[in-house]
Amino acid sequence: MKKLLALLLTAILAVGMLAGCGSSDKNKTEDKQKTEKTEESVSVRVGSLKGPTTIGLVSLMEKAENKESEGTYTFQMEAGAEALLAAMTKGEMDIALIPANAASIWYNKLDGAVKVIDINTLGVLYMVSTDENINNMQALKGKTIVLTGKGTTPDYTLQYLLKANGMSTEDVTLEYKSEAAEVVSALAQGTADIGLLPQPFVTAACAQNNNLKVVMDMTEEWNHVQGEDGGQLVTGVTVVRTDFLEKHQKEVETFLKEHQESAAYANEHVKETAELVEKQGIIEKAAIAEKAIPKCNITYIDGAEMKKGISGYLKVLYDLDPAMVGGNMPDDAFYYETE
Repeated sequence: MKKLLALLLTAILAVGMLAGCGSSDKNKTEDKQKTEKTEESVSVRVGSLKGPTTIGLVSLMEKAENKESEGTYTFQMEAGAEALLAAMTKGEMDIALIPANAASIWYNKLDGAVKVIDINTLGVLYMVSTDENINNMQALKGKTIVLTGKGTTPDYTLQYLLKANGMSTEDVTLEYKSEAAEVVSALAQGTADIGLLPQPFVTAACAQNNNLKVVMDMTEEWNHVQGEDGGQLVTGVTVVRTDFLEKHQKEVETFLKEHQESAAYANEHVKETAELVEKQGIIEKAAIAEKAIPKCNITYIDGAEMKKGISGYLKVLYDLDPAMVGGNMPDDAFYYETE
């Protein structure tokens, strides 16, 4: 009897130990699954502006929507950089595609809280007019020019080119609109004769007013002043929150890889990209987008070449007015170099 009781107690203890081990193993498995799920569910929140910077993203946006992208993303498109800055400051956005000088201003204003990770767009600005006699900077003297907001890339570019050609903003009248679509509307309705616009809005404006023509390519005007060794006209760059980069470098590297692929797709598959541009509401008609995309200078530049391009461009603006870049030229920590 004693032997039987001893055997029963041993069996009960063994079962208890096995149950405990099973429970422990199960908990470990569940914890591991939860950890893996958490790691996999990091969604990168990307913001961009309604215009050429987003055109280079539309392929990735489509892939993400169809669950075909390597990374996980949510996208937010805005008309102005202010909304993106507000979201970045609150920690509600991780990556943003913005004007190059805005990136420098943010870096100075936020004490290094952002880093630039690539150049996404080069020169996309064009002067359009119903007056074909306006074919050089001097011909703008005494004229009214409609353009997007004060303190934006079109504004700074025009100020620089006026000064480089012996003029200033006092020699012209600048009429600012809140977004490019308003400039297009003014030109289409004939309430303005001269406009400074980025692609693809240039093509949209000319399609709505047959008398409107491209009279100057501002990238050519910029290069003429700068010379072969001068800084490039850099329109759009991509920035990341520094704290997000430190915590999720792998996700940022994945985004850069997919951004590069998306930009290449935009340049190599223009018709398909134009359809996606219409789908995302950047331009109403794919046919117009298809004509504009080859002129949008969509690119992907990172590393040392990115640093050289951005620093050269910012130096031009800094020499014109330090406030254009946030008061100071950004230091080396501003630039992220891929591994």
